[in-house]
Formats: sequence, C-alpha cells, structure tokens
Amino acid sequence: MTITKRFWISLIFSLPMLIGMILMPFGIMIPGGEWTQFVLTTIVMAVAARPFLQSAWASFKKHHSNMDTLVAIGTATAYIYSIYAMFTNQSVFFESAAFVVTFVLLGQVFEEKMRNNASNAIEKLVDLQAKDAEVMRDGKLVKIPLSEVIAGDLIRVKPGQKIAVDGVITEGSSTVDESMVTGESMPVTKQVGDKVIGSTMNSNGTFMFKAEKVGNDTMLSQIVELVKKAQNSHAPIQNLTDKVSEIFVPVVLILSILTFLVWYVFLGATLANALIFAVSVVVIACPCALGLATPTALMVGTGRGAKMGILIKNGEVLEDVNDVKTVVMDKTGTITKGKPEVTDIVGNEEQVLTIAKTLEESSEHPLATAIMDKATKITIVDKAQNFQAIEGKGVQAQIKGQKAFVGNDKLLSDVTIDSELQKQMIKLQNEAKTVVFVGLNKKIIGLIAIQDAPKETSKEAIATLKARGLRTVMLTGDNERVAKAIAQEVGIDEVIADVLPGDKADHVQELQKQGKVAFVGDGINDAPALTMADVGIAMGSGTDIAIESGGIVLMKNDLRDVAKALELSRKTFNRIKLNLFWAFIYNVLGIPVAAGLFFAAGLTLSPELAGLAMAFSSLSVVTSSVLLNKTKIETKVQTV
Repeated sequence: MTITKRFWISLIFSLPMLIGMILMPFGIMIPGGEWTQFVLTTIVMAVAARPFLQSAWASFKKHHSNMDTLVAIGTATAYIYSIYAMFTNQSVFFESAAFVVTFVLLGQVFEEKMRNNASNAIEKLVDLQAKDAEVMRDGKLVKIPLSEVIAGDLIRVKPGQKIAVDGVITEGSSTVDESMVTGESMPVTKQVGDKVIGSTMNSNGTFMFKAEKVGNDTMLSQIVELVKKAQNSHAPIQNLTDKVSEIFVPVVLILSILTFLVWYVFLGATLANALIFAVSVVVIACPCALGLATPTALMVGTGRGAKMGILIKNGEVLEDVNDVKTVVMDKTGTITKGKPEVTDIVGNEEQVLTIAKTLEESSEHPLATAIMDKATKITIVDKAQNFQAIEGKGVQAQIKGQKAFVGNDKLLSDVTIDSELQKQMIKLQNEAKTVVFVGLNKKIIGLIAIQDAPKETSKEAIATLKARGLRTVMLTGDNERVAKAIAQEVGIDEVIADVLPGDKADHVQELQKQGKVAFVGDGINDAPALTMADVGIAMGSGTDIAIESGGIVLMKNDLRDVAKALELSRKTFNRIKLNLFWAFIYNVLGIPVAAGLFFAAGLTLSPELAGLAMAFSSLSVVTSSVLLNKTKIETKVQTV
C-alpha cells in the first residue's frame, strides 16, 4: 500500500476523534465513547502504522534502530496503555497514537510528492522523444516506429519535426532547438558533418542524417540515467547523518524512560501523565527530517542542474566542490574551440602538404584533421610504408624509400633545422600558433602553422573563476610558447605545457598537494586526469570515456558553466547543511518541552502535538530544499 493511501486511511479514521476532542468542552461526546476510539485507532494501527512496526521489528532483530523505531514505540505504547486504561477506568489517549501516525505519514507524503515532482521533471524529457522516424529503406523513405530505427539508418527530418536519434548530418542544413538537452535557449545552426541530438526540435530546414546512437545509447537516455543515479546517490555527509541517527534513537529511548521514571517515581505524576510525557519525547525526537535533509536537497539540486545543462553525477561531488582551490583546464576543445585551422605554410607548399597528407590521412588527431582540410586538393600518389606513431612527438613512415616525418618540436633533437625556418617557427609560436614540422631524411623541409583560437566565452569564464578566489591552471600537451600565449590572452594564472597524454594525471596529483583540484577536459587523454582530480568536469562535446570519467558534465560545452556548476554544487551542499540544522533544531528545542521541563510554566507538548511538530519539521526541510530552485546562480564578472 502506498504512503498516500496509508495517510488517507489514517486521516479518515482519526478525524472522528479530532471532532470529538473539539466538541468535548461543549458536552458532546463521540458516539460509543472509548470503544469507538479503540476501533478507529486499531484500524489505523493495523493498516497505516503496520509498516512502521514491521520496520522497527526488523531493525530490532538485527540489533539496530532506525527512525521507524521511535514512531513504532511511541504509537504502540500509547495504544497498548490506552487498552489497559480502558479496562481499569482510567484516562485513555487512543487519539494520540492515531494522530501521531497521521502526522508522521503527512511528513512522508510531502517527501514522496517532492520525489515524484523531481522524477517527473526527468521523465518528461523521455516523453518528448519522437514516436517515429522517416528512414531510407531499399531506396525509399518510409515512416517506422522509433524502436525499429537502427544505427547506420539514413533519416530525413523536415521543418518542425523532432530528430529521432543521435547522429551526423549527411545532407542539407537547418537550425535546431537543443534547449531541452543542453539548456541553451538559442537555436544552433547545423550543417553537413555536424552532430544532432535525438528528441531535439528541427526548426526551418530539411536535412538527412545518419543514425549513430539509438535506444538507451542516445544522449537523452544517458542524461536521464545519470540524473536518476545522482538523485539516488548519497553525499558523504549522509553517512554522518546515518551514524547520528543510529546513536540518536537509543539515546532518545533512554531519555524517554528517564522522563517516565522522574515524573512517575520522583514527582508523583499519575501513570497516564508520566506516560504522556515519555511518549511525547519519543515522538518529537523522531528524526524523519534528518533523513530528508540530504536526499531532498540532492534531488532538487541535480534536477535544476539538468535543466541548466549541468549534469551532477553523484552527491560526493557536492562536498568535494566546497574545498576546491585550483581549477585545471585542458586547452584544446576546453579553453579553445577545438577546431584548429591551418593559417600558414612555410616552405614548398605542395611538397609540404603532400608529405603531411600522406602521413596524417589515417590520424584522428585535431591537428591532423586541420592539415587534411587544408590539403583537400592534394592527390596522394605514393602511399606511406612502415607507418609508425611516436607517442607525444608525431608520426613517421617511408615515402618512395625516403624517411618522412610530421610532428612537434620534440622531433628537433633528432633532426636539423636551418636558421631561417627556426626564426619563422619562433615568430609563429609567438602568435599563439602551433607549429607542425614536416621533414625528410632527418631534415626539416617546411612548417605548417595551425591555430586553435580561444572560445569567445573563455576569457569571461576564467575571470569569473579567479574572482571566486580560485587558482587557474592550463595543462596541455602543446608547446610552452603557444600555451603561454593562449593563457595570456584568456587570463590563465599558470601554464603546464609539453605534457605527454599519460602524464596529465601525475600533474594533477602534484597540484593536489596544495589543495583540492577540479579538472576540466574533453578528450580520451583527459580521462585519467578527470578521474584523478577531486572534481572531474567533462565537456559534453567530449569523448564518451571523458564524459564517463567526469563527476560533472557540461552539456553546453561552455566554459562559463564551470563556475555555474561549482556555484550550484556549493549552494546544494550548503542547503543540505541548512536542512540538517533545521532537522536538529526541532529535536533539540522540542525534547525538553516534551519531557515536561517547562510544565510549571504551563508549556507542555502532548504526543499528538509532538507528531504535528515533527511533520512540520519534515515540511520545513522539504520546503527549504524546494526553495533551492529559486536561488540565483550568480557567476558574471566584468572583464576588460
């Protein structure tokens, strides 16, 4: 039976007793008196309170206690005593047991409603999927259900239609609204070769695209799965909460027993009054709000992040973010656009491009792609033989019996370069261009200058991070001169250049000696560093392995979202701490009142009022978490 059904059953059968309490001062009694109360409360205990009793008994058999233990003991004590009192002509408080169950369930209904709202927000994304697709089959376009689309299918999308699955445009162009996935409100222009995301909306053009990822492999499905995992994860602070609860419950039971003994044995209170004080202590102390503090804030924070295009994978990230001192960033594709272009060729252009194209045609490196784009008109006549990739340096092979090579300045230790080319190299590097060396038989014959310009938003993003007191570091495999030129342009504090792919994680580890480190990257070679860092932040345009390694994923590929992700994580974690404060303060202030310490001043707390106070404790925590949706994520700073 659902929590909501149990709550309504408890409320319906408790209401007659509430009405009876209200009418009692006017001399109007509930029909059937104590026997009616007994029947109504028995139904509440048997149906609505049964899960509390079962959970408490299961924990007891394992020598543990939980939040349900306090509810079960409090309500069972009130119920059993009332049966005894009914047969001995003493005052009963069946209504206390029934009301406590009702109010505890009220708090749980609030929690369930909030959980459902958070889950529904994510499930709505799934509902936005296209239901069918227009696919090329046997030379004809046919409409088929989405479930029958397979990777490799060619799919046509008309204006106003949803894109069925993830893929790459092969023909045509358009603008696409990707806001539902990335949070970016502006439509994105798409042309041949650009990737499209399933379930996003095509605007004004017709295009064909090749399906790459279908079913559970699509970006939308992965986003939904990531957010679900994050919402069900625990922040490390939750472990402290669980430990506190485990100690707290036995302590409360001891306090309850002491309260009963003091009132009954030493202060001469009646058995009924002493028991009321004891039961009130048990009920007011029930730390339900404590259990809600972390998961509710985590659900709201991760849900809001998903709407902003920021995926927070788990609760552990939230705590680590608070202590981050340094943000380390990869250069290519993170600070820069990641689409380098050839800007200059020094030497015999045709010869230089022919050798470069021959050696780089099978490489997927961004610089190789730039060279191939430049050399589209070059026809390769002689194939490369004995091809070999030299890690961190470049590639080499035999062309017409001559040893040819293309690579970076790490090759210069083995080859010669004349003074004129060396001057050109320095000039190009000072312009923040990456220089690729092309050589034959241990002699450099030409240079190819390639530039990957910084993203328009990088300077603002780094200024924002620095304004927050964070140290910024660029970690790149590019040469130091180029790296420093880019760093100076965007305002990076420190540069670590000439780093081999396998060494990035070692540099991150070294930086961690000075405090916690966040690493931002997008490539396969960034995966070890993303994993090594205290907080790994992967750009959404990056490789699957990089995204898998990051604790936070930025779907918009905007470096400004790093500051937003850090700010959102901090606010979520701070909200967890605020929730824990409210949860504890109710218990700390409520227990002395429930125990009767202020009885002489006329301030007391009956079990039913204690239950109501506990429900409001849960409500305050849930409300606090929901208000996280309204907090401002301020990250903008003025740049010059």
